[in-house]
Amino acid sequence: QVQLVESGGGLVQPGGSLRLSCTASGSIVSIYAMGWYRQAPGKQRELVGRITSSSSTNYADSVKGRFTISRDYTNNAVYLQMNSLKPEDTAVYYCYADIMFRLSSGSSHIQGFWGQGTQVTVSS
Repeated sequence: QVQLVESGGGLVQPGGSLRLSCTASGSIVSIYAMGWYRQAPGKQRELVGRITSSSSTNYADSVKGRFTISRDYTNNAVYLQMNSLKPEDTAVYYCYADIMFRLSSGSSHIQGFWGQGTQVTVSS
């Protein structure tokens, strides 16, 4: 059906930068909002940033001014540029998208999809 594949995580020192990428593929008709969530050990998954189909964005207060979310509508991709990283940004980052996709019957269905997650570790 539909897959979200993430890349770009890794280990970075405090104050450093990383760029996460997520690409959707499959029987996609249309993509609505896309976003990034994160989950640190022992904590609930939380929204990091979200971008709508009209490029409206919103961010968690903890990342405002440091993280930027963007989309490539042609390639069904979403990106998260993370600057001035802090140890508290350490988490598994997940891509999310609301996608209308085509079933084998030919009809369409809207569903939320998650990526597999990518680890971001901020440590000296």
